[in-house]
Amino acid sequence: MLDATLNSLGLPKAPAQTRVVVAMSGGVDSSVVAAVLKDQGYDVVGVTLQLYDHGAALAKKGACCAGRDIHDARRVAEAMGFPHYVLDYENTFREAVIDEFADAYLAGATPVPCIRCNERVKFKDLLATARDLDADCMATGHYIQRKMGAAGPELHMAADPGRDQSYFLFSTTAEQLDYLRFPLGHLASKAETRALAARYGLPVADKPDSQDICFVPNGDYAAVIEKLRPGAGQPGEIVDLAGRVLGTHRGVIHYTIGQRKGLGIGGLGDPVYVVKLDPETRRVVVGPKSALSTRTIPVREINWLGDEPLTARPEWPVLARVRSTRAPREAIIRPLSATEAEVELLAPEDGVSSGQACVFYAPEGTRVLGGGWIWKG
Repeated sequence: MLDATLNSLGLPKAPAQTRVVVAMSGGVDSSVVAAVLKDQGYDVVGVTLQLYDHGAALAKKGACCAGRDIHDARRVAEAMGFPHYVLDYENTFREAVIDEFADAYLAGATPVPCIRCNERVKFKDLLATARDLDADCMATGHYIQRKMGAAGPELHMAADPGRDQSYFLFSTTAEQLDYLRFPLGHLASKAETRALAARYGLPVADKPDSQDICFVPNGDYAAVIEKLRPGAGQPGEIVDLAGRVLGTHRGVIHYTIGQRKGLGIGGLGDPVYVVKLDPETRRVVVGPKSALSTRTIPVREINWLGDEPLTARPEWPVLARVRSTRAPREAIIRPLSATEAEVELLAPEDGVSSGQACVFYAPEGTRVLGGGWIWKG
């Protein structure tokens, strides 16, 4: 149990003497975090990141950190009476997130830029800025929980499984976790968050949730890649597992592993799925669903959050999640080094793709043990 001298953020100070930088996207979640902490008497400073072209952002709906979202974050700060700053991170975001996203797609992978944004921008540069502002901690609107364990702060899934964002935050380090706070992680539903927004009279109380990656309008990945890497959408052949040509395609960047619809090669009898992308030969390889099944996954760039080092045991029984939309499944981690491992799924998964994350959870309970990036060995 927390010592009575600690405030609600687990710090040994009165709220008025505790400065909290709140990462504000302009959406309802981070706005509620800022409002609640201000209401509790904390010294709140709101910070919003401009991550990409401001003019283009104004024309886009439903994405975080866009021009109208910066405006909304400012309105919330004015309504609640705390300072708000906008930081231009456009160059950092392009170099740390967008460029890798484009290159990964060109290499036939299926990247998750939101994870890289958390890892390389929000929980790195923004966190450093929070320290420069003499903040005692940084709070975000992510749906995930930070709990104190025997060895220090632990990362846990959100109380609401439908809102849980642990898949996107696996790369949070122990040092970062010591400084971060997630005030919404314990809420049972998004309805509670919106009720709090209405209670505080926030101008974003009814604002819709963002759905797309912030720099990918309407989920059209291929159009973004074409803009970033002109000529990337060159046509090529669709072939089966034996190399027989079944048709042509309009560019590898238009396809993902596991895709079934939109292949344009009907009349084959049984359904076929994209099982491999070969950018070098510009070939899209298709096959039966059984060809998508995977049990052994090579994982690298592992961020391990267990109490013991990853290499302390030859095997770790865990639950592993290979896509954000899938439930964790039973698996075994076999470490190869402190940052690489082979993950064996006890039951095969379909459509495991290079570039996705593999996130590890404790076999019982809600604790996040870390995760890494899936690659093709």
